[in-house]
Parts: sequence; structure tokens; C-alpha cells
Amino acid sequence: MDFCPKCGSRLVPTPKSGKKKAAVIYACPKCGYEKGIRGRDAEALPKVIEHRPQEQIAVISPQENPQTMPTIKITCPKCRHNEASWWLVQTRGADESPTQFYRCIKCGYTWREYS
Repeated sequence: MDFCPKCGSRLVPTPKSGKKKAAVIYACPKCGYEKGIRGRDAEALPKVIEHRPQEQIAVISPQENPQTMPTIKITCPKCRHNEASWWLVQTRGADESPTQFYRCIKCGYTWREYS
């Protein structure tokens, strides 16, 4: 493990392409310092694995508004719609019950209920 002489951050192995075949270098993610890798260090680096499109993770854009939270039939206090998504958060001590949050599917209003 090497550290950047400029800022002290940990250097990470990074592929770099140039005029010659692709090489691997150590690069600082913070300040951009680069150091070449030679000999046994270059051989010990993990190999790049190529995945087929079916094996890759699909990223959903926020504009698609994916419904990933569980929903419940409850009346929104703002728009009176009858469906909301919900989640639990431990807002108080561990020996206290969690707080249940609701977000209206229609208007996006968020409210909470204490148990």
C-alpha cells in the first residue's frame, strides 16, 4: 500500500490508456498524483473483468419515479389521498419504539406517527 507524497491519501491502482497499450498506475483520488507500477506490483493487481449487458446492474433515473418503498392504505392529512409509502426510523433510544414515517403517493407530503 502506497500513500501520496503530496496529500497523504492512499494511492489506488487505476488503468490508464495512452499511445502504447493500456498501463496501470497508482493514482491519488484526491489530488491526482500518479505513480507508475512496475515488476511484481503490476503482476499482483486484480485483472479487469468484462461483463455482458445482461450481467450489469440497471440504474433507474430519478425522473422515472420508481416505487421501491412499501405502501399502506392510510389517509394523507394534506390531500386526503388514501395511499402512502412508509418506513421506520429509530429516532429515540434503543429501548424506545421506532418512529413510523409516511409519504403520500399523490402529493409527496411526509408525516410521522409515534408508537
